[in-house]
Amino acid sequence: MNTTNEGLMARAALRCAAWSEQWFPDAWVFAALGVIIVAVAALAFGATPTVTVNAFGDGFWSLIPFTMQMAFVVIGGYVVATAPVVARFIEWLARAPKTGRGAICYVGLISMLASLLSWGFSLVFGGLLVRALARRDDLRMDYRAAGAAAYLGLGAVWAMGLSSSAAQLQANPKSMPPGLINITGVLPFSQTIFLWQSLLLTAALIVVSLLVCWLTAPSDRAARTANDFGVTETATPALPPRQRPGEWLEYSPLLSVLIGLIGLGWLAVEFVSKPAVTAIANLNTYNFLFLTVGLLLHWRPRSFLNAVARAVPSTAGVLIQFPLYGGIAALLTHAPGVGDVTLSHRLSGLFVHIATTDSFPFVMGVYSSVLGFFVPSGGGKWLVEAPYVMQAANDLHVHLGWAVQVYNAAEALPNLINPFWMLPLLGVLGLKARDVVGFTFMQLLVHVPLVLGLLWALGLTLTYVPPVMP
Repeated sequence: MNTTNEGLMARAALRCAAWSEQWFPDAWVFAALGVIIVAVAALAFGATPTVTVNAFGDGFWSLIPFTMQMAFVVIGGYVVATAPVVARFIEWLARAPKTGRGAICYVGLISMLASLLSWGFSLVFGGLLVRALARRDDLRMDYRAAGAAAYLGLGAVWAMGLSSSAAQLQANPKSMPPGLINITGVLPFSQTIFLWQSLLLTAALIVVSLLVCWLTAPSDRAARTANDFGVTETATPALPPRQRPGEWLEYSPLLSVLIGLIGLGWLAVEFVSKPAVTAIANLNTYNFLFLTVGLLLHWRPRSFLNAVARAVPSTAGVLIQFPLYGGIAALLTHAPGVGDVTLSHRLSGLFVHIATTDSFPFVMGVYSSVLGFFVPSGGGKWLVEAPYVMQAANDLHVHLGWAVQVYNAAEALPNLINPFWMLPLLGVLGLKARDVVGFTFMQLLVHVPLVLGLLWALGLTLTYVPPVMP
């Protein structure tokens, strides 16, 4: 790729992305290496081989409910975003921008707002909006910059919204490993994503991200369109006609309507009997809502099933990596060594040693963002970090909900240049990671000081509350 007309930082980012695509292994390899490293560390600090292997085996399947919940976040978001009525809505939205630069900022805003509801929905919806904008003959929009803007939902603010893996996990005691719930207790959304400090941080990230989109968008003369990348822009294909009598129920809306009505009835009871915030905090309810709405929007079961089939490949990383994260979490919390002390307690002691109550958000933010380059998974990485960082938060009397938000804000930073979570979006756009990382790298340069500074400053306004057990 010719980068002579790009700025210095953009050229460096493009080269780094190209290098990582050639030399970095699959993210599963990093999770597997994590298992080996933690297991060796447990043995080195005195855990017996029997205790170590038992901890790994016992923890391996401990996250199956949470694994399936995270997979359905992706599936539910994809199903809703690709429903025919939503596709027409996307075409309508694509009529609004008047300039290429305005279109890029427009995509970024919609992507970030959508990600506060569902990061899976945001990725697909943002990608389809970029494709719809690219079909406009009267709009010269840089396809790379627009793709990067569509990724801002996951790269900037997703973890601050309702689909935050860490916040959802901490609010649902049934999904939490026993070793973690004993440390943190239950943290409702009112103590994490709905703190005013969290809302202020989210608003700042949205405004600054859009400003960076505007400043880094290429001019019309320098823009590279979808055609320049060999992307043929066609609308979402219509459902093929029914060919066999046995397909009648697959093409009839009857089953969709009946199942949808039953689902809506259950959701009505759930939201009437509980506060809305409590109901939506349950991941099962959250995913049930998206699947029910998706089924009704697709109208015909065959359309719904086709959307599910297209979504499933995007869940492969979650399905195969989360069991390893469950094993790592168990090794950290259930493989005691010398003095009957676990690795999580040793690591929490290290945090207490190098951090103070005031500096903890900054130290944890740096650590979490660095670890995110190697463990690119919101929920899985939280299970690796939470046992010791939350114990350290308790020891230092740091607000536990803000510690979760420190993780949420910091773990999104490496997403901006890590291609792992880009894959569903890149599949929609027909691009390579190296095509968009130059623009997301510019976002990273601005986000790092902004996020770490606000995490520290806003943390000073909160006081410690002891864990609340269910």
